[in-house]
Amino acid sequence: MIRASLLALALLMAARLEAHAQTGVDLVSRSELRVCSDPSDLPFSDQHGDGFENRIVELLGQDLHLPVRYTWYPNSVGFLRNTLLALKCDIVAGTVSGAPMMLTTSPYYRTGYMIVTRSADHIAVRSLADPLLRGKRIGLVAGTPPGDLVVRHGLMAQVRPYELNVDTRIESPPHQMLVDLVAGRIDVALLWGPIAGFYIHRDKLPLDAAFLQPEANAAPEDFAIAMGVRSADAAWRSTLDAALSRHQSEITRILQSYGVPLLDAQNQPLNP
Repeated sequence: MIRASLLALALLMAARLEAHAQTGVDLVSRSELRVCSDPSDLPFSDQHGDGFENRIVELLGQDLHLPVRYTWYPNSVGFLRNTLLALKCDIVAGTVSGAPMMLTTSPYYRTGYMIVTRSADHIAVRSLADPLLRGKRIGLVAGTPPGDLVVRHGLMAQVRPYELNVDTRIESPPHQMLVDLVAGRIDVALLWGPIAGFYIHRDKLPLDAAFLQPEANAAPEDFAIAMGVRSADAAWRSTLDAALSRHQSEITRILQSYGVPLLDAQNQPLNP
């Protein structure tokens, strides 16, 4: 019954957006830059404007001569339905390029999942196939792409799971994973690059991080990151594309200042 209700709601929203597209009604605000973000999700965003996505959005606002206005909503189940698709904003920053239910801009950075280890342990690995990982306690955020490789290499019995969908105003499982790694409660952390890089950089943690090595016939561990708009807002996407292109060098500097590890178009690590 619940699934049927959600499907009906999704179909209704899609029909409304399609109707707007066919009638030419402009859904995008022309008086302010309306952004939906998580209020407590560093290093990406927070309600104090301290995340790198906040800073990138401010750049866009200055370029387009629009004041930035946020609608805050936790980055969890229902985020898009209650924000962008509910017409409460016109941009979702920091989404995977080609994400469903949206149009996405050209990517403005590429990054990936990483293997994080204690510097003192000298575990220089990039692949979960490495025999050095046998017997190691592995931290993994449930439902994230490295889980497929963990299963492929028979390491699931060594995994300590961390929750994926949480209220970020209350807890941060990825940050706790790094705290546990430093404290010796786990030996290896498999973590999204921007999060790992940010906390290692900010807190000067004695940790090393390396991008997970891609494997044949496996899901990707690296992703291009873009901004999302409604499917009816193709012209708006073009406007954002142009602004992002004009400020690409500044955006890259912002990312590097947060310790975000970057990949080039060939998936090779970029040095700051």
